[in-house]
Amino acid sequence: MEQVLKESILKHLEERKVIRNSQHGFTKSKSCLTNLIAFYDEITGSVDEGKVVDVLFLDFSKAFDTVSHSILVSKLKKYGLDEWTIRWIESWPDRRAQRVVINGSMSSWQPVSSRVLQGSVLGPVLFSIFINDLEDGVDCTLSEFADDTKLGGEADMLEGRDRIQRALDKLEDWAKRNLMRFNKDKCRVLHLGRKNPMHRDRVGTKWLGSSSAEKDLGVTVDEKLDMSQQCALISKKANGILGCISRGIASRSRDVIVPLYSASVRSHLEYCVQFWARRYKKDVEKLERVQQRATKMIRGLKDMTYEERLRELGLFSLRKRRMRGDLTAAFNCLKGGSKEDGSRLFSVAADDGTRSNGLKLQWGRFRLDIRKNFFTRRVVKHWNALPREVVESPSLEIFKGWDDLVGDWSCFEQGVGLDPPEVPSNPDIL
Repeated sequence: MEQVLKESILKHLEERKVIRNSQHGFTKSKSCLTNLIAFYDEITGSVDEGKVVDVLFLDFSKAFDTVSHSILVSKLKKYGLDEWTIRWIESWPDRRAQRVVINGSMSSWQPVSSRVLQGSVLGPVLFSIFINDLEDGVDCTLSEFADDTKLGGEADMLEGRDRIQRALDKLEDWAKRNLMRFNKDKCRVLHLGRKNPMHRDRVGTKWLGSSSAEKDLGVTVDEKLDMSQQCALISKKANGILGCISRGIASRSRDVIVPLYSASVRSHLEYCVQFWARRYKKDVEKLERVQQRATKMIRGLKDMTYEERLRELGLFSLRKRRMRGDLTAAFNCLKGGSKEDGSRLFSVAADDGTRSNGLKLQWGRFRLDIRKNFFTRRVVKHWNALPREVVESPSLEIFKGWDDLVGDWSCFEQGVGLDPPEVPSNPDIL
């Protein structure tokens, strides 16, 4: 029943464009990756222009547990949901109670007047609706993934610092009106840009502490924005998991090791990797060595070169997979489900006719490597080299299918004409 209602609610929200672009959690065609790229595209752009920027990571205290039922119902009415759906949702959490059990001793039952039920189908969608008006009146860059909220603003001038503080005051007012509160001890400020004055900000009466690095949706972002720290942490974690596989699994068959590596190790190496660009050669090699180690574990391949092992196993290097991942993410922004983000992230160049693939992107200017290596800049060269028949793929699945047929994007750079592909059947290749 929840699933039926969820589909109906999501259809209503999509048709009326209720959910703001700043919300990426539990929203169609949005993800952790789209959140990070959209937010830091503006941040790196400001830093590249020589401005100093403060990024504030805000944490709600027990966010899902403190959603007021009465306020939620009033917002459902505000966004135009039909009467019967609202009445069903209103009765769904009604007359619930809870108690605490410690060492066999039980407290008395207490009524639950707030919370969207975690673990439920409807809970995440209802929370997105509840928090949808958080950005009202906020004159800074705000980005949300469910209850993970971050605020960014230029802080080199007094006017910019005042704007950030006004935004924090509005967010605090919103929390009070909606019977929620920030966990101010967990809120942090990341100061970016040269000669940042390290201005202090406050939420309510609490001054926020600063940090040299923060974990944002699972990715470590530091004050240099070079992502070396993220590469080091991820490679260490991946090597640790690979070590557990080596010690705990006796088999060295490719049918055992390759699926284990793909699911348990490579997934960490490629989580949101389109966002955390590798600036230094040492970082690229550090990540690649993890896959080199994994392929060496397979019986009969140890004495081969890395390239020979990849060919034998039908795998691609991580570098090549990242390039294809960049192009896939670009297609999703330009022609897929994230078109609204794509119109802000990319600028389409004027069509020059014979040499254009029909959707050529402008390169854009930059001064610093952090901007040069950011996704929206580094992908432009490879995207513009794709032939028209690839760019005009009618769906993301067909676009990925080109790669399954040719096995190498380098032929695209030469403008080789190809027949439209079938949808690929091997998900590991993608």
